[in-house]
Amino acid sequence: MPWNYGDLLEAVSNTVAPSAPAFAHGEKVVSWGEARPRMNNLARALTARGAAPRDKIAFYLRNGTEYTESLGACFLGRLTHVNVNYRYTPDEVRYILDNSDAQTLIYAREFRDAVAQIHNQLPKVKTFVEVGHSETPPFAQSYETLARTGDGSPLGIARSPEDELFIYTGGTTGMPKGVIYRHADLMQLWLNRVERLTGYMPPSIEAFCALIKIAPVSPRVLPACPQMHGTGLMGTLTCFLAGGCTVTVEGHAFDPREVWEAVARHRVTSISVVGDPFAKPLLRALDEEPGRRDLSSLTGMTSSGAMFTEEVKDGLIRHIPALVITDSFASTEAMGMGVSTASKDGHVKTADFQLTEYAIVIDENDQKVAPGSSGLVAFGGPQPLGYYKDEAKTARTFRVIDGRRYAVPGDFARVEQDGTVTLLGRGSNCINTAGEKVFPEEVEEALKTHPSVEDALVLGVPDEKWGQAVTGVVVMSPGASFDEAGLRNHVRTQLAGYKTPKRILVAGLNLRAPNGKADYKSVGEFARRELGIQ
Repeated sequence: MPWNYGDLLEAVSNTVAPSAPAFAHGEKVVSWGEARPRMNNLARALTARGAAPRDKIAFYLRNGTEYTESLGACFLGRLTHVNVNYRYTPDEVRYILDNSDAQTLIYAREFRDAVAQIHNQLPKVKTFVEVGHSETPPFAQSYETLARTGDGSPLGIARSPEDELFIYTGGTTGMPKGVIYRHADLMQLWLNRVERLTGYMPPSIEAFCALIKIAPVSPRVLPACPQMHGTGLMGTLTCFLAGGCTVTVEGHAFDPREVWEAVARHRVTSISVVGDPFAKPLLRALDEEPGRRDLSSLTGMTSSGAMFTEEVKDGLIRHIPALVITDSFASTEAMGMGVSTASKDGHVKTADFQLTEYAIVIDENDQKVAPGSSGLVAFGGPQPLGYYKDEAKTARTFRVIDGRRYAVPGDFARVEQDGTVTLLGRGSNCINTAGEKVFPEEVEEALKTHPSVEDALVLGVPDEKWGQAVTGVVVMSPGASFDEAGLRNHVRTQLAGYKTPKRILVAGLNLRAPNGKADYKSVGEFARRELGIQ
């Protein structure tokens, strides 16, 4: 039957022991017995201030107990989560709040100045809630006061599987778009994963809670990437709605040592990352201090959103033999297109995935391609309703093929003879150089196999001769020297000559957003500026 996150959370919170940890952030630990009334109080307070079912509640927060706790309050109160990238400028934040029709903004004390600049430009936002321990400004309410005030009793409301959750995705071009998910569809995706892992599909919330009671280990998940983005959010929900403990770290910058310390301190069972941008530093920290910490609790690592190379996976498993790494081929619009699993018993090549039963690869005529051919990946499983207030983009991305609705987010892949697929990259980033197509991700991975390269992005810049010239921008490994000719020759030994970058530059900016995803727009502007291209 269709489920609702709020109904599930209410049942789960009554199933787990009140003393069991629900959230941990640094040294701070909040038990389920403490979290349950706080979430009910917060939901009731937002409702009392005018938030009606399916109204949008924007989260302008870093990772922390308040992010997960506020999610719970939204689910219990039938309110709709909207993520705000905390790296945005005040005007970009204003755009998200206006575009989403946010009724409430929950923001961190550190962002008060940004909110103060725009709060008078947001007529649809009726309630501002500040997270922090100092006195709040006149236009805001204290988060802690709202969470503590009240008897903490259940709201006693009927909820619907049609209730929604928004995930704003920036993509590579244009303004961010709000992807609309119904609870029922997200729940179905999650239950499909439960069935794949256990061979059992719980028929009801009661049956799922029965599983929690007999589970030998309660999950403790650490989203190493931001909870404000899809990978971190889904990792949080997987743990939170199973009655586990969501663990976050205190630092504002990603610190792999801090992550490993939290794993050891809180006995974390799984980490959520975004491919190599997070996994490489984690591996380096283990290489530098092997065996320093007790990481025996850790059995899982999940990733999506960026390339996760074979060598890095193998290195992590070498340090933690019980680790099973699940690399998901997914996007915000299509969760569950494919998966690859690495463990001490077997590894997979970089970018190789097994498609799920819902995914197909199609050509330009929406026909399935044969093995040995490439095409766009289309996902026909549970998917979003579309993009909020953007019917044109919804129609382009979600289309009917052979009578079935598919999400086609733009990922190209080659179907191998054994039925697996090799991810080639996002079509919007494809480089056309002298009539040849080059997928940046393929060249990036070739660059990153060189020992002197820590990270790399590849893009096309305007060129009179080639149309677009393949151009690399690299971050060097600590202590490594830059040898442009040597790096070009390294790529040439692995790929066709036309895929070799015409130029390679040393990065003068961050290559990636906080979620680990490539920032092709900013890097493209940097490359054109460095090369004197208007």
